[in-house]
Amino acid sequence: MLLAGALGLTLSGCAGFLVPAGEGEPGPTPSGPYAVHPDKLPTPFPSASVVLPGRPSTARPTAPTSTGRADCPSSGVVVDMGEVEPALGHRAVGLTLTNCGDKPYPVDGYPSVRALDEAGDPLPVKVNPGSSYMGTDRGPQQVVLKPGRSMYALLAWVSTPTGGDLVEGDALEIAPAPGLEPRVFPLEGNDVRLLDELNMTAWRTTR
Repeated sequence: MLLAGALGLTLSGCAGFLVPAGEGEPGPTPSGPYAVHPDKLPTPFPSASVVLPGRPSTARPTAPTSTGRADCPSSGVVVDMGEVEPALGHRAVGLTLTNCGDKPYPVDGYPSVRALDEAGDPLPVKVNPGSSYMGTDRGPQQVVLKPGRSMYALLAWVSTPTGGDLVEGDALEIAPAPGLEPRVFPLEGNDVRLLDELNMTAWRTTR
């Protein structure tokens, strides 16, 4: 197991961020969706919500909102991670951002992602906004997300040492955007825990 120092891999250079909005604020016209290669990712966005055993989510639970979600954080938006899908040494997983609050929420940007070791410390794994072998990034989509509605992103990496040494990660820490409440999701199985770089698409309303 490769341990790394406490190196923050907070996404830099990502286009956009999330800012709370008032009730009824109109949203910009959505642009087209990013393209996922269906032959390489047969079920890109299965729904799942798991946390690393012994390491509960860092988001603070609140009382159930009008959307019925009891673990909705104070920001009003929460992220979930699906199952990891393999394809010829590549790995991909669907991310879902949901407005679990009571007010519309403007979204325009990328998720915030860090790889963690078994102690919960950040690993030196580079995170890139943009396209990958598993999907094409068409950039951020500006949307005022209504309560109960969701947006999606694709996170991908390579698990074969073709471009250099790989880092073994135990979990991914994912937030809707830098500065918002993250959640921790375990990486289970040796075939998905080896990482080179993480590549992610922007949040969009279609998969």
